[in-house]
Amino acid sequence: MAHRVLIPTPLRPYTSQQETVDAEGGTVGEVLSSLTTQYSDLRRHLYADDGKLRHFVNVYVNDDDIRYLERDATKLKPGDVISIVPSVAGGAPGPAAAADRSAELSNAEIQRYSRHLILPEVGIDGQKRIKGGRVLCIGAGGLGSPAALYLAAAGIGTLGVVDFDNVDESNLQRQILHGTPDVGRSKLQSARDRLTAINPEVHLETYETRLTSANALELFKGYDVILDGTDNFATRYLVNDACVLLKKPNAYGSIFRFEGQASDFATVGGPCYRCLYPEPPPPGLVPSCAEGGVLGVLPGVIGTIQATEALKLILGAGSTLVGRLLLYDAWTMKFRELKLRRDPACPICGDHPSIKGLIDYEEFCGVAPAQTKAAAGPAVPETTVEELKARVDAKKPFFLLDVREPHEFQISRIAGSTLIPLGQLPSRTNELPSGQEIIVHCKTGVRSARAVTLLKEKGIEAKNLKGGIVAWIDKVDPSLAKY
Repeated sequence: MAHRVLIPTPLRPYTSQQETVDAEGGTVGEVLSSLTTQYSDLRRHLYADDGKLRHFVNVYVNDDDIRYLERDATKLKPGDVISIVPSVAGGAPGPAAAADRSAELSNAEIQRYSRHLILPEVGIDGQKRIKGGRVLCIGAGGLGSPAALYLAAAGIGTLGVVDFDNVDESNLQRQILHGTPDVGRSKLQSARDRLTAINPEVHLETYETRLTSANALELFKGYDVILDGTDNFATRYLVNDACVLLKKPNAYGSIFRFEGQASDFATVGGPCYRCLYPEPPPPGLVPSCAEGGVLGVLPGVIGTIQATEALKLILGAGSTLVGRLLLYDAWTMKFRELKLRRDPACPICGDHPSIKGLIDYEEFCGVAPAQTKAAAGPAVPETTVEELKARVDAKKPFFLLDVREPHEFQISRIAGSTLIPLGQLPSRTNELPSGQEIIVHCKTGVRSARAVTLLKEKGIEAKNLKGGIVAWIDKVDPSLAKY
């Protein structure tokens, strides 16, 4: 019997860009086996070397997680739909009691928030809760921008923002806290100006620092809700664990290309992020937004959902995203919802937690500190753009392989390069020359490093171009378009 399998955006390069695939089988395991037989390159993304499903990949039958059914042995009925949900990235809310409900509203505030006040679900008492509420946004980027804007407009009493980056021109397509005149400025300075202009009554606390295991608990403890606008797995697990330890709700969101996820974690009795994704993916297996791209309005949708959840948690609303994972596909304009459950065996929020404090999250996610990397040397053979330029000038023979996507190749390319997208590389290695030095590049060097590793596994020696085409543009040929 054939069943429909929904393929998420990050995995579509391995299914010939298909969004859905029909695969035969009577159980989930049989269907996945059929799927990975059809698309062999997909297997390493779904299964670890021991043949078991990876912990950062969840599989649902309709809206039920197979971990709470019969796992791979879950039997399928006609019409059942299988969803693959990788990481990109019920309970009582509680924080409403922490909000200061005694804060009185001035006549000016009553006028400003009048559309809230005439909602029976909010009213005067609810707006007082919002005024007494404290929300900390981790990041002033794609997700943090719309979330902070709407929280400030809604009249949240104290709004904290953590960030340590400067505004880059490439941010402006989606990070709506910042404008063209802000390029080069601190994101926190830009955010303060914009948020104060929207609502000068909101008390802003800014923290120009990188969130770490050393400062997270101290930063979080004075807030009612933590809003996770992070863009990397190490910080995401750090935010989750700090929220669980402090019993602070985590309004979670993540985005990639056209797809987004949102939920509420770490509430009393509810699941946490580790219940959904017990382990992070290996470094480099899941591309970042810088490598994979993101539709500019997508973080607007997901960030606004996070802000909505933060307000509802403060108001004590009963129908939040606790116990639910909301999936959004902007390209097809579809929302889906999957059930989440607290895992009794979860190492931090389970019945017998083994994690009692914050850990080294870079080590947990397999990201070695810079000094360790330097001591150990590069993970793959590398060459620099200066060395590549010298080869070009000396007219030394070599093969320059570009593993980006065709649309990126159209934006800019290094003269003489040959395009074979990373997802197609395993089946097209026969197109590579023998007896000639191969140099591989992508945008910044992440995907090309994976390509070099893949080629090495097939007995083909190659070098990664450090920094990719971005470094080539910065240091060799600034006439090319930078994206």
